[in-house]
Amino acid sequence: MEKLKINVVIAGRNYPLSVSSTKEEEGMRKAAKSINKLIALFEQNYAVSDKQDVLAMCALQFASKLEIGTLQKQSTKKDVLDKINLLTEMVDKQLQ
Repeated sequence: MEKLKINVVIAGRNYPLSVSSTKEEEGMRKAAKSINKLIALFEQNYAVSDKQDVLAMCALQFASKLEIGTLQKQSTKKDVLDKINLLTEMVDKQLQ
């Protein structure tokens, strides 16, 4: 499939990108929109004079959400495995 060429604007700057599908394009555009909303929020609530500082704060915010989600999934997976193991032990005891 031929690459699609798109442009997204982040913090007032234009970024030309190549994407593989319309789904990827939609994801990129939504991500850019989320970044711009967060930039506006940080600029409203904090005295920041440098876009680089705001972008660093955005990167930290998004990365921490991703990491927290990963940690929660790992915790949930461990809980499920623990319950499965407990149920397996209970079934084994009943079968003996």
